[in-house]
Amino acid sequence: MKIHEYQAKELLRKYGVPVPDGKVAYSPDEAETIADNLGGGTVVVKAQIHAGGRGKGGGVKIANNTAEARSLADEIIGMNLVTHQTGPEGKKVNQVLVEQGVDIDRELYAGIVLDRAVGRNAFMVSTEGGVEIETVAAETPQKILKEWIDPAVGFRPFQATRLAYGLGLEGSQIKSAVKFFLTLYKAYEETDASLAEINPLVVTNQGDVLALDAKINFDDNALYRHKDIQEYRDLSEEAASEVEASKYGLNYIKLDGNVGCMVNGAGLAMSTMDIIKLSGGEPANFLDVGGAASAKTVKQGFKIILQDQNVKAVLINIFGGIVRCDRVAQGIIDALSDLDLDVPVVVRLEGTNAAEAVELLENSSLEFSVAKSLEDAAEKSVAVAA
Repeated sequence: MKIHEYQAKELLRKYGVPVPDGKVAYSPDEAETIADNLGGGTVVVKAQIHAGGRGKGGGVKIANNTAEARSLADEIIGMNLVTHQTGPEGKKVNQVLVEQGVDIDRELYAGIVLDRAVGRNAFMVSTEGGVEIETVAAETPQKILKEWIDPAVGFRPFQATRLAYGLGLEGSQIKSAVKFFLTLYKAYEETDASLAEINPLVVTNQGDVLALDAKINFDDNALYRHKDIQEYRDLSEEAASEVEASKYGLNYIKLDGNVGCMVNGAGLAMSTMDIIKLSGGEPANFLDVGGAASAKTVKQGFKIILQDQNVKAVLINIFGGIVRCDRVAQGIIDALSDLDLDVPVVVRLEGTNAAEAVELLENSSLEFSVAKSLEDAAEKSVAVAA
């Protein structure tokens, strides 16, 4: 789950991570009041959407007084902000963060993420603050410093100190940075975050270290432990189809292709998408209907897939391990009998009672294209989609 910058900073404040003073505004009047409460001087008005590149898109601007803060908020709230992460369709801005201006001496980067290659969290820092970390990794990887954290002992002060020295910090800046890194990691760990990114992490002219921006994502599987964090969810920032899928326990992510995918199991779903691409096609979505793949989930899955007007064919790829293939086949027949389909459907079933499942499909009154293998299924679905 993603949250807004202002929400991430609210969370960081609770853990003692230094962030600029500021508050969210939903109207120009509120923005003016917040700017006045911050002293009436320079403030930054920042659009709040779940995407990066807001500054380049015109969603982050500096106001020199309260009147300017109101004017800029009026300009930004309600705008359709287009960035490299939103795509050409952009995202509507519903609120802005009005934040105290900061005297910046240096812009740095700090981030925490699970390094799956070694099975440990990695704390990363870089002197290249304000630049996308992917760009730094591709062009100047030597400028990214990392500390891998042993889960048995946690993030140690000596590791935080080593990172601070690696950034070229001096004097009191070292102490400020070490405290910042330790509290940031505590927030990351205790909230079951999957990503914490501070870009830029700034050193002020006064020697303080604080988060000028903040991005935090959370592990959906752990949200049941964090009711307060669940309340941060902004459904307006999520695709309507993905929100609908979550109501039925379906894992759905919309993509840009034209071959709809309905699969049971995340690993099989990714393999299915890969082989569609190898066959010359493009998957339209990731959809994991879970191990049971009942008639109800299949039917709902179809409804969600077909909301995408780009879908020209649907590939159903089910492995019958937990559930028998013949039951899945009957579920597919029952589900599709109630739907008015106008796209071809390719079905590939493998596992327990697969032969009986194929017989059921072939004897039904519905028109399926039954595949003999995953490769055959991908080739057939790509062909009919074209």
